[in-house]
Amino acid sequence: MARLEKEVTEKYIDLEVKKEIKVEETATTVTPKAKPKPTWEIKDRNYYLLGNVSSLTYSIPTRHSARYPLLWLDEENGEQKELRYTTNHGSSFVEDQKGEAVLGHIVFEDGALFVPKEMQSLQKMLSLYHPFLNKRYAEFDGTAEAEDELEDLELELVAMNAAKDLDIDAAEAIMRVELGSAVSKMSSKEIKRDLMLFAKRNPALFIELANDDNVQLRNFAIRAAEAGIIRLSQDQRTFHWGANDRKLMTVPFDENPYSAMAAFFKTDEGVEIYRSIEKKL
Repeated sequence: MARLEKEVTEKYIDLEVKKEIKVEETATTVTPKAKPKPTWEIKDRNYYLLGNVSSLTYSIPTRHSARYPLLWLDEENGEQKELRYTTNHGSSFVEDQKGEAVLGHIVFEDGALFVPKEMQSLQKMLSLYHPFLNKRYAEFDGTAEAEDELEDLELELVAMNAAKDLDIDAAEAIMRVELGSAVSKMSSKEIKRDLMLFAKRNPALFIELANDDNVQLRNFAIRAAEAGIIRLSQDQRTFHWGANDRKLMTVPFDENPYSAMAAFFKTDEGVEIYRSIEKKL
């Protein structure tokens, strides 16, 4: 009997211990890791002016004043700290600058400023604290510049490949937007050459025009008029058939005639007229 009671007591104690362990495991919470603060890299830095600044030299303020407030907000404690660039202190904050202050100058020459890695105080003031940052000047970022250049090159490549595969009618339509009626006097090879150059020079606009149906239809209407299949009245208000002078459509007020004809081609009546003109062209 005593042995049986001992076994029951041991099992009860073991069960209670397991319950406590489970409670402790459930109560344990995972504390999220704080995001690491960006590290400051010791390196030479370049800065450049924004906008159209034509002067050979351009200075930005280096100390706080009523005209040019140089204050930086410390978001951790909600305090504004006064800035001042000195050549004999390691900090840009006035509260950290002890003793005599030798004021420095920040001067851009020909729109640029190079700051070596040894001048850490000036670099941090320009890259982190100065209120003119990304307003009057910016820091040169080689990685960001490379990404932008890569995007431009990829867009240019897409445009050039599209221009290479474009048929001559579509090429003529796009170049007519650029060159106007001069396209009519150009050979196919001249149009293709100028199209490739246009795609290289302005790839975004080229892709936009290549995907615009109205550009193709507008050119179709111009070609039909040049061939005498349709005729635009002298007041540029109505289109007629060239053969019998029967009226095709009236141009809405204050709208380009050929743009209006391009829109007309998309209507039920216009589709039939388009097919008729296409056979004659």
